[in-house]
Amino acid sequence: MSTRPARPARRQLTYAVLLCLAGAGLALYAATRTWSVVVTVRATPLPSKIVTQTGGDLLPWLPALALVGLAASGALLATRGAGRRLVGGLMVLVGLGVAAGGVNGLVGLEGHQTKLVWAVLCGLGGLLVVAAGLITAVRGHTWPAMGARYDRSRPGTPGTGHAPADTTEKGGRVEAGRTVAAWDALDRGEDPTIN
Repeated sequence: MSTRPARPARRQLTYAVLLCLAGAGLALYAATRTWSVVVTVRATPLPSKIVTQTGGDLLPWLPALALVGLAASGALLATRGAGRRLVGGLMVLVGLGVAAGGVNGLVGLEGHQTKLVWAVLCGLGGLLVVAAGLITAVRGHTWPAMGARYDRSRPGTPGTGHAPADTTEKGGRVEAGRTVAAWDALDRGEDPTIN
């Protein structure tokens, strides 16, 4: 049967989506945590001034890039073939950018009271997105696509203006079976439950 080879491919797609979600989610979470605390000592009667900075404060593009990684995980499900490989390449670039942000946080925060764990986790999240992107770029064209019911370009799908090929209607009434035909009958103002 054709379902046997599809199962490992579907499993690979699931792993790639989960890996991308985990990496981008981890990077987004780490980018919103406090990376740096700057304490400025002022004259004796005045208290010290404390300024905290998150990864997003230090690198404003970092949370946005992590959000693009989250969106790419959804795009993996919606694309197929060469389009999915293109999404994989985009994921690699996004992951490299996020990882570079984590490295920048590690190197650029010298001399401050820092919480390096968030920069490290951000870099790790970026590397997870890179791994998911590489897997997608190499293997993505062999993975299954969404079902045909989501494909608007094929005749017989809802919203295309084409009638389904195997619709069973007699005299304006819908016989049992086809949900799409029942919805079409409702759109015409007919009651599909009346026999």
